[in-house]
Amino acid sequence: MRLRNKPGSDEKIAKNTKYVVPNPESWKGKWQERFAKEQPIHIEVGTGKGRFITEMAKAHPEINYIGVELQMSVVVVALDKLIEADLPNLQLLHANGGSLAQYFEKGEVKRVYLNFSDPWPKTRHEKRRLTYKDFLQAYEEVLIPEGEIHFKTDNQGLFEYSLASMSQYGMLLQQVWLDLHTSDYEGNIMTEYEEKFSSRGQRIYRLEARYPKR
Repeated sequence: MRLRNKPGSDEKIAKNTKYVVPNPESWKGKWQERFAKEQPIHIEVGTGKGRFITEMAKAHPEINYIGVELQMSVVVVALDKLIEADLPNLQLLHANGGSLAQYFEKGEVKRVYLNFSDPWPKTRHEKRRLTYKDFLQAYEEVLIPEGEIHFKTDNQGLFEYSLASMSQYGMLLQQVWLDLHTSDYEGNIMTEYEEKFSSRGQRIYRLEARYPKR
């Protein structure tokens, strides 16, 4: 669902180019220059309001993070969190997650996070799911060899689809959690959606998958 744009969003983002990357195509192959230190880069496709990526950047200062989000209305919410935290290892990118090769060189990214993506449950919308084969190819184009995807959702149908899609693509499923919040997994950082769904008693699914050697 597309959210209504907040008044003044464009202006606020334009005034905060320290955090939200202007002309992202011009940074292709040069993303380390946007950060205080040269470190592995992890990106979240579909950053939403930014809780996950902000908290990850706080918890892991040894990683550089980039949040990729298409909807301007939520980019500006994530921007508020980043301005408050003033993290040297986090940048925001207002862009389409299916066009990553326009913004990143091959091998420039170490890991991709997909959190609570729109499930697009109707069969005719399969190509819009962020774990559809075309998206998996888009991620692979910018990841290091044998790069990883970490995926979380509350939607069982999307999770089952993603397991099959990644397996058929040739990815190695390294770990799978069918009920994350009752598992012994440590270091989980919740998104806004995750907290809401979990509070309703909904099960949270998670997986870590690695691309094959080519």
